[in-house]
Amino acid sequence: MAEPELPGSAEPAPAGEGQAPLPAVSSAGLRERAEEAKPDLLQEDDDSCSDYGSRDKPGTALGRTVPDGNVLFPDIFHTDHLLFYERFKAYQDYILADCKASEVKEFTAEYLEKVLEPSGWQAVWRTNVFEVLVEVVDVEYSALKAVVQLSEPFLCESRDSTFTLDCMQELLELKERQIPLQELWVLYDESGEFDQTALAVEHVRFFYQCIWRTWDEEEEDDFDYFVRCVEPRLRLHYDILEHRVPSGLVADYQNLLSQCEELYRKFLNVRNSISSSDSDSEVENVSMVEGLKLYEKIEHLKQKLKLIENPLLRYVFGYQKYSGLQAKGLRPTGTKITHVVSSTMMASLLQSLLRDKLCPESCGEELEIQFHNDPLAAVNACYEGDTVIICPGHYVVDGVFCIADSVELEGYGLPDDIVIEKRGKGDNFVDCTGANIRISSLKLVQHDAVEGILNVHHGKTTLENCVLQCETTGITVRTSAELLMKNSDLYGAKGAGVEIYPGSTCTLLDNGIHHCKEGILIKNFLDEHYEIPKITMVNNMIHNNEGYGVVLVRPTMPSDVKDASVERTKGNTQPTQSGDGTACVQGFRQEELPECVTDELELYEQAEISEQTEGNYEIANELGVTSARKSQMHKKRLSELGITEADDNLMSQEMFVSIVGNQFKWNGKGSFGTFLF
Repeated sequence: MAEPELPGSAEPAPAGEGQAPLPAVSSAGLRERAEEAKPDLLQEDDDSCSDYGSRDKPGTALGRTVPDGNVLFPDIFHTDHLLFYERFKAYQDYILADCKASEVKEFTAEYLEKVLEPSGWQAVWRTNVFEVLVEVVDVEYSALKAVVQLSEPFLCESRDSTFTLDCMQELLELKERQIPLQELWVLYDESGEFDQTALAVEHVRFFYQCIWRTWDEEEEDDFDYFVRCVEPRLRLHYDILEHRVPSGLVADYQNLLSQCEELYRKFLNVRNSISSSDSDSEVENVSMVEGLKLYEKIEHLKQKLKLIENPLLRYVFGYQKYSGLQAKGLRPTGTKITHVVSSTMMASLLQSLLRDKLCPESCGEELEIQFHNDPLAAVNACYEGDTVIICPGHYVVDGVFCIADSVELEGYGLPDDIVIEKRGKGDNFVDCTGANIRISSLKLVQHDAVEGILNVHHGKTTLENCVLQCETTGITVRTSAELLMKNSDLYGAKGAGVEIYPGSTCTLLDNGIHHCKEGILIKNFLDEHYEIPKITMVNNMIHNNEGYGVVLVRPTMPSDVKDASVERTKGNTQPTQSGDGTACVQGFRQEELPECVTDELELYEQAEISEQTEGNYEIANELGVTSARKSQMHKKRLSELGITEADDNLMSQEMFVSIVGNQFKWNGKGSFGTFLF
């Protein structure tokens, strides 16, 4: 069914000649159409909720919109822009209340009897093949249909010229002149007399198009239909409209819904064929088995739909689906392919690539090469060990980079010359689960996002010489995952630039993290089920963040209320300065630095302590104190269980921290803070 045109999307057509005035629209209103190309916006009064149950309180000043097409139809009410709370209140308070699924039609008819004008209004009757102007002369409330007649003059637009006046009259006779209300768009009337009629028709149309499912009546017939079905589906609809749901999950939902509807139609056909047969034949038995199989499939799909419709479970469902992404592994042939991405391949660029990246002398072996113009398509074509070389250009993608194998994404040039821009709200940009992923020399740009720009869920991801222009969270390092980020620049996150989860390993070397809500956020790891993260920060510039440069999230402890001087006296947590200028915390287990940063640390052995690096010691100190508290909590729990000698591995879980040479400048709340909850 055709949808009404969005506001501002239709151009006003020139006035028609010889057109008689229409009863529901004043001639002055028709003359003003050329001056009102854009419909009025929704106007709200001081009351936060509109009253849809009384014609004396219209609640919403509805706008008008110009129907699209070549025929000069009168303006129609613009009703498809209603806000969530308006629809929610209408369905909860005035239409459905606490009805059963089997009573929906009855309750809707009762509502319409109170608010819908029984006659005297005009509407555009829309189907997939034609639009025609009709006048409503009566309403069959119980059937949710209007009795109509063609308006004069006859106005009709169709894809097929065969829809003449006589043809439309014949079609109406076949339908006994009764048209479903949801196929009618009420003509605009500036007097306000038909505002509630337009709203009522919109509520019926929206409900049966977006909320109602054909199998609802056969569900458990209790009194929670609104709570069980209407509210979650309505919330999902608006979450999708406002781009709060990843597009992949939206596509999954729509696909599941289509499959379920198709199977349910087949199930009804099988059931009807059984009920119409009186014989106990073999054919009927086969149909019963087929019906049972269809029923099981339908129930399975309905459960999946309910998971996505539930606002608390849909993201868990999405994450589970994602986490189940399987790596492809090596190709069956055992070969590794180099994928070259370029929007336009010039001869000079190809020569440079052959010289620098693709010749056997530079790589030591013969290469198989595939060419792409889309980096997302190239990544999706990768197997274990493949390489993607992205040439200079501005690439716009609408999807998620899901990297489950050990692959390398390499920009051929400077990051600012190789830009990958993410379109489409509600998605992650890059999701990494491969054992060893490497991304270098790229600029990633994200707009209007809900999820972060890069998520490391499993394995190790190395990010080197990249620029990340974020929207919400920047980089998230999940539990058991590892991130090595070097010589990169990250900015613009409305959350934290880097989120470090318990049990993860995060190494940050020579990066800039700036103009975010918080620079780096370390998640609470005090829970007994969490492991302590390993964090290395060397020579990073963390500046101009709205909050803290680094913030630790942890629960409030009894010792937090003690006087700071007492805490310093009794505790063994004073940071001490070693001869090389690094910050160490007493009680820390001294571990060998990862091999990848050994050389980096040697550069700072003679580093002088300055005002800009004072935050290094503060961060190391607080993380050490928190680590010691976790050990104390373990000891206390073990003591309560009667265990006097703790396992060495368990009790040696102290945070490995190396905070060296970082500079913290112009952060709104300081270099380091603790968020207590």
